[in-house]
Amino acid sequence: MEDKMKKHMTVMFAALVLILGSLVPLNAADAIKVGIVDFQKILAESETGKAARTEINQKGKELEDSLKSRGEEIEELKKKIDRESLVMSKEKLEEKHRELRIKINDFKSMQKNYADRFKEMEGRLINQIKRDVLEIARDLGKKHGFSLILEGNEAGAIYFSESLDITDSVIKAYNTRQTSE
Repeated sequence: MEDKMKKHMTVMFAALVLILGSLVPLNAADAIKVGIVDFQKILAESETGKAARTEINQKGKELEDSLKSRGEEIEELKKKIDRESLVMSKEKLEEKHRELRIKINDFKSMQKNYADRFKEMEGRLINQIKRDVLEIARDLGKKHGFSLILEGNEAGAIYFSESLDITDSVIKAYNTRQTSE
């Protein structure tokens, strides 16, 4: 709910700035300069975004492989129980079923743990990129005299002129910054 309110306030602020800017007679030097940034494009095209996506995919594959291995163990145990159930004593069969239930519960716990760890890692990487991009956008805004820079998707922009899109400039500055560090 708070994110929705923040987005709403951002859109309202942008609209207010644009409306007030159109009501007050301005000369060319005082014109309101607005920029739009597409964070998803930055994630997809910046070197850091690509590296983060590679790391996320690699970790996801590792977790998936580990879970797949555990799942195969469980399937093997099920098959073994099915094959040997006719020759096992009732107590031994109950013990094997109990062992199977424990393995299934462990698998489910592991699955949830992996999902939580994966989500945390993904959030950490993306939040770091967001912080970096925010800083770069502020610097570009000051350097190039922008009155307002919005993230296109979060601001709820349905349409904007491509001339307002400064995403490529942000990506270029981000890649340059990352190379120099």
